[in-house]
Amino acid sequence: MDIASARTLYGTPVVAGIAYGPVAWAQPAPEPPSEGPEIAPEDRDGEKERFAACADTVSTRLRGRSEATVGTASDILAVAAQFAKDKGWRKAVNKHIDAGVSAPVAAARATEMFADMFRAQGGLMAERVTDLLDMRNRVIAELEGLPEPGIPTPESPVVLLAEDLAPADTAGLDPSLIRAIVTRLGGPTSHTSIIARQLGIPCIVAAREIGEVTDEQMILVDGGDGRIDADPDPAAAEEAASADERAREEAKAWTGPAQTADGEPVQLLANVQDEAGAKRAAASQAQGIGLFRTELSYLNATTEPPVTEQTELYRSVFGSFPDSKIVVRTLDAGSDKPVAFASVPDEDNPALGVRGLRTSGIDQGILLRQLDAIAQAAREHDGPTWIMAPMVATISEARWFAQLAHERDLTAGIMIEVPAAAILIDRFLDEVDFVSIGTNDLTQYVMAADRGNPNLATYTDTWQPAVLSLISRIAASGVTKETPVGVCGEAAADPLLACVFVGMGVTSLSMAVSAIPYVGSKLAKVTKEQCEQAAKAVLGAQDPGEARILAASILDQ
Repeated sequence: MDIASARTLYGTPVVAGIAYGPVAWAQPAPEPPSEGPEIAPEDRDGEKERFAACADTVSTRLRGRSEATVGTASDILAVAAQFAKDKGWRKAVNKHIDAGVSAPVAAARATEMFADMFRAQGGLMAERVTDLLDMRNRVIAELEGLPEPGIPTPESPVVLLAEDLAPADTAGLDPSLIRAIVTRLGGPTSHTSIIARQLGIPCIVAAREIGEVTDEQMILVDGGDGRIDADPDPAAAEEAASADERAREEAKAWTGPAQTADGEPVQLLANVQDEAGAKRAAASQAQGIGLFRTELSYLNATTEPPVTEQTELYRSVFGSFPDSKIVVRTLDAGSDKPVAFASVPDEDNPALGVRGLRTSGIDQGILLRQLDAIAQAAREHDGPTWIMAPMVATISEARWFAQLAHERDLTAGIMIEVPAAAILIDRFLDEVDFVSIGTNDLTQYVMAADRGNPNLATYTDTWQPAVLSLISRIAASGVTKETPVGVCGEAAADPLLACVFVGMGVTSLSMAVSAIPYVGSKLAKVTKEQCEQAAKAVLGAQDPGEARILAASILDQ
């Protein structure tokens, strides 16, 4: 994009797309109260009841929004709703009230204690601080009889700017009114980014200098390269936005099946987490399910569901694709997805802790019972049923898991997200039937950068040459050994990067349902040879920006 601008700013690109319009800043929530009236001893039980009622109201409201949405947005809102029900947080609030502190002040103080704990743990737990503080603000507003904080609905389309956005706000955005999102904080795998991708709204995060942009100022946002042009030439900006809109309409008209311009087929699959998501995927151009996130159904479960209950859940998802490929991931519990019956609480560094397959070291029976439930559901599924384990780091783990899967007549695979598995990929492929690359975690671990740290957003960009080099190595090994290699991380939803993956030898791409037509229509415009040329070119890049430019120069011809 070459448009004259009075001021050009940059951030980390998340969702491709070009938008032009007036700025609307999201108004931050008021500062929580630090002082308040002292509560007399005889009134403290009533104050605790008032707090509990308001917290229940907020939780119910968030739960309702979760049930009204689908996909990742629904999962994130469900977790936010659970924050307001958390027993530890409520106990801490009540302790402050017992000391004579008013409920709003008690909620503020207790939340800050938990926020400090999350920040100290770093990684994905630190990323949850935004969600936690948003829940606090909503409860305090309810306690004080104020309107729920959030984003007002604009009367006409705008470009939304914010310090950061909470999941409850982002999930409720109307793409017809919010042309693009730019935040000063956040990272490419933050909740804002994930939901923006699901909604198809152009998005840029970690744009540090956007504080210089004012309300109603006209800006042009390019979510493909992270560029923000303030006060650009109006005619040129309108044309760029219109051209992008035409491309979006073209994508919406794409019907599949996915293949390159010269007829090379590409398997496009959907990421789902429950029956509702599977039904939505079945109504799309998805050719199956490439990532069934089983753990997201159990985030609110305090005890392990029996095998019969688990079987019914899996059967309900399989039913949406009776004859198609389904890839099930075993519980990816731990870190930012704490499943009460399969997680270690209060780990110092949960992103590098007991998560994924490692939880079987705590209770191997949890994994065995889940495999039994999946196998039972698979017997009624006519299509291929593949199963993969997350967070595999050693060859012996891969061999052990494959044996368990094969004993149950399941096709066995593993997630490639730990660098050790990528480095020894040739040997891992000797043990399993397929692999799927989790680009979010692989990028985090390769670059030694917390996914949710806005100061490190450029490091957690999958276009980083070191990450692309490892992915290329994994795909090439798969080609040599004739073993399927998929990508199921958020990066698969990037149309340009999807073409690069295909050029590397990746055989399937799994993504949010909303991204499928964009990826499919992009693949239809390029040849397999162009994809291969782009895959080779990006490996010579010095940084993510150059990698994007090199790929675009070949794929956008």
